[in-house]
Amino acid sequence: MNQFRKKKFAYLRNAHIRFGQKGEKTACHLLKNLDIDILHRNYRGPHGEIDIIARDQSVMCFVEVKTRHRSRFSRPADAVTLKKKQSIIKTANRYLRQLGHPSIIYRFDVIEIIFTQKKLTELRYWPNEFSPSELNQAIYY
Repeated sequence: MNQFRKKKFAYLRNAHIRFGQKGEKTACHLLKNLDIDILHRNYRGPHGEIDIIARDQSVMCFVEVKTRHRSRFSRPADAVTLKKKQSIIKTANRYLRQLGHPSIIYRFDVIEIIFTQKKLTELRYWPNEFSPSELNQAIYY
């Protein structure tokens, strides 16, 4: 790969990462406005990453954030596929093990953010969007 293509790829990758971070920051503002406490951002495990781990009163929330530019063809939340959900569940399982298997209620949320140009045009929040039982996948304590 020539130098120009490497630099262009690096620039586009960094722009993509910054765009995702902008969406996660917007999601954190939304959660804070809903009186949901942010506990952790970008928790990484061997199976993937959880964008935001939060607490809504006594409920632990594992939040996936999808940020996109306006598209007529699909919604950002469509990118939360079965495989992605399974990855989030496995990573949440690891996080809970690290906490010592607390007896808490938890849920999996999705936040969808759409920008047109640089302006926020849509923000949607789906608490309890999916669960391990509907995916036939258990969280073990």
